[in-house]
This record gives sequence, structure tokens and C-alpha cells, in this order.
Amino acid sequence: MKIIYLFACLVLCTSISLSQEVNQKVILDDGKQFLVGKIDVKGLKTLPYGTWYNKNHHTYNVDTEITAQLKNELQKHSVLLFMGTWCGDSKREVPKFIKILEAANFPMDKLKMVAVDRRKEQYKKSPTGEEWGLQIKKVPTFIFLKDGKEVNRIVESPIKSLEKDIHAITSNEPYIPNYAELMKSN
Repeated sequence: MKIIYLFACLVLCTSISLSQEVNQKVILDDGKQFLVGKIDVKGLKTLPYGTWYNKNHHTYNVDTEITAQLKNELQKHSVLLFMGTWCGDSKREVPKFIKILEAANFPMDKLKMVAVDRRKEQYKKSPTGEEWGLQIKKVPTFIFLKDGKEVNRIVESPIKSLEKDIHAITSNEPYIPNYAELMKSN
């Protein structure tokens, strides 16, 4: 009985440590790779992701006027970001989004980033299921939370601009994200 108990503890401890791993890589048979699960900016800056992340982050010019306006309200929120390091829209929008957060002095510990899978059998899922119940149909999806509850989200690309959309969401202005109809259909 002690052996079974020890084995169960070992399995539990192993699964807990695996679920907390950050920047997990998947390498396909053709050599292409992508990240899955919880990720951070440091992971996005490493190769091969750093090629597109650093370029798109560096070349983006933040709208400082709107960023100054949204700064105070943004601080009251946390952000849950779902993306694919394989996805063209994520490669374009996420570096810009991070740069805006940096310009707004947003506390990066209030940003949780999750990379979803591209393989057919796990498409747009993460290894630990963070997307479950959140209707992640398109990536990137930026979910803004206040007091632990979803306020709104930006889906795939902004309606006006990232800065203007963030401002609208954090200021409780009317805002309907792209593909809002997909969220209602499930």
C-alpha cells in the first residue's frame, strides 16, 4: 500500500511541475516549432520567435496620447492573452500589444499569456486547458478582466487601433469585438 501511495504522490508532483513549465516547445516532424501553454515575453524574444517579435515590437510606434489616457484605467485590469506563435495575426499584434503595455507602465505580472497548439488534434488548445470555457476561436484573443471577471476582449485584430480599443474597453465605452457572433453561438 505504501508503494501505491508513493507512486501516486510521484505522479501528482510530476504533473504539477509539468503544468507550471513556462515556454514549452513543440517541434514538429518537419522541424517547425512553436510554444504551447504558459509563456512569457522572455520566451517570445528567443529564436525563432524573437525574429518576428523583436522586429514588430521595435518598429511599432505607440500612440502615446491615447496610451496616456488609458493608463490609469488599464491599471485596474488584468489581461489574459491567448496567441499562437505560429499565427500571423499573433505575430503582428502581440508585439505591438506588449509595447503598449510597457508604454502604459502596466504591471506585467497582471498579464498572463497562453500559447495554443496548431496541431489538428489539439488545435487552439493549451496543455493545461486554460482556454476551456473561454470560447477561444481566433487568436490572438486579449481578454480584459476586472475583479476577476471578463469586461471585454479584442479578438484577432483591433476594430480601430489597439490603443483606441484598449481605451474603449477599460473606460467601459461600447465595444463589440471582431467575431462577437462566435462567442454567442456556443
